[in-house]
Amino acid sequence: MIVVEFTSWFFIISGALLGIAGGIGIHRFPDFYSRLHAAGITETLCSAMFLIGLCLQTGISIASVKLLLIFILLFFSSPTATHALANAALLGGLKPELDEEYHGHCFDRHAD
Repeated sequence: MIVVEFTSWFFIISGALLGIAGGIGIHRFPDFYSRLHAAGITETLCSAMFLIGLCLQTGISIASVKLLLIFILLFFSSPTATHALANAALLGGLKPELDEEYHGHCFDRHAD
């Protein structure tokens, strides 16, 4: 029983640290797309870690089934929403910040 307790707290603390890393990425990255990447990647894994830790805390019960259903919902909806948001920003004309040596090569593939 003590192994399950330590494992669940490992997942919960790992999820918290990933959430903090995502928050730092949102604050530190220069443009919308890199901030969205930091938020999207860490949010999916952060929520998965939290929910795995909580499932281990509750044991085999109806609560763990509900947590699993929440995880499945987040696993599919979070990356989809992040992609839709990035696509809408790109179609709206928001260009990513690029270095001077790479400027223009990302969007103009036939320039070479």
